[in-house]
Amino acid sequence: MLQLRTTGLCAAIALGLASQSALATNGDQMTALSAPTAAMGGATIVAPRDALTVLYNPAGVAELVGASETGGLNEIRMDFGFGLLNPPRSVNGTDSDSDLYMIPSGAVVFHVNPRLFVGMGMGGVSGMGVNVPDVSPAPGNQPIVTTKQVFRLSPAVGFRATDRLTVGASLNIGYQSIALSTPAFALPQNQQFGFGASLGAIFKINDRLQAGFTYISKLDIDDMQFNTSAGKVRFDMDMPATWGVGLAFKPRPDLLLEFDVKRILFSDVMDTVKVSSPGAPYPSALPFGWADQTVYALGVRKIMNPKNTLLAGINYGKSPIGPEDVPFNLGSTAVVEKHLAIGLTHKWSKHVRSNIAYTRAFNNKVTSTDGKQSIEMHQNQLNFNITYTF
Repeated sequence: MLQLRTTGLCAAIALGLASQSALATNGDQMTALSAPTAAMGGATIVAPRDALTVLYNPAGVAELVGASETGGLNEIRMDFGFGLLNPPRSVNGTDSDSDLYMIPSGAVVFHVNPRLFVGMGMGGVSGMGVNVPDVSPAPGNQPIVTTKQVFRLSPAVGFRATDRLTVGASLNIGYQSIALSTPAFALPQNQQFGFGASLGAIFKINDRLQAGFTYISKLDIDDMQFNTSAGKVRFDMDMPATWGVGLAFKPRPDLLLEFDVKRILFSDVMDTVKVSSPGAPYPSALPFGWADQTVYALGVRKIMNPKNTLLAGINYGKSPIGPEDVPFNLGSTAVVEKHLAIGLTHKWSKHVRSNIAYTRAFNNKVTSTDGKQSIEMHQNQLNFNITYTF
């Protein structure tokens, strides 16, 4: 019985500390933060759709501000909006409450001169809200209530090195907030900052084909520190590095296809997380066991008429949590793998556009090796953005 309680307690701690994934799509990473990029299935590397390319591939800021209707160049582009995420999920067959979350985002890009562009973007890149009344197979209710949010701000610069090559870089400033309540203990709300960087490039192979590359470094966040009655509890939980490549093909002026491959290095930050604490009931480490994830995204953009553009996309990434890791990820319901998205951009005037997208992440369930525990999730996400250029 003591061993069962200890195992259950470690699992409870693990699920609370790792449950940033409750708002996840690719592991604990949002596939996209705006309607146009969400509608393309998260294909965001090569053919930027809005100023939020600052957060994905900073080279895109120099590709984004194109020709205006008057024949000149747009000086400024702004994209602001929000997403509504509905992630129904269950732990050991028990549904979690708190099934609706809002994710704000926004970015602006300035055209400084014919080759230099600067921008800044911000958005909630990860978050959670687990509220499960009972997660343990042991007797008695074992409720877990957690909140975690990761917000990122990225000032960026893009440079047209040649007529074919664009490069870019950004500084990434992260803000992480975590709180946790379990039957055994509670960790109060705590916030920490972290820093990282991104590099990117876009190369035009010919008039119809171009390639892109992006690298987003690990977001190195200061140790989370919680003052408890037993003493200080602290652990290091960073955001993973990501690299990606992609190709965009334009067979005709009104049609574009983009295919991206990304690699998210979860194992570096979510394999085993060491915990510094006064001792029981806190463990010395949390063996989450997350594996690196390869994500495939295919997006299609079709200009229907001068005012309307239709977008659609698919996205797939194998769950970073395997059956052997389920007992230590009972709140990390980051197991959705297949996504389907559709969206529409409507041009209201030469300056204003609206963008809307819907994404469905199909249900996926992962059961522990012994068949006694499981995590399950599907998602509905609606994104809306307004674009203004001048």
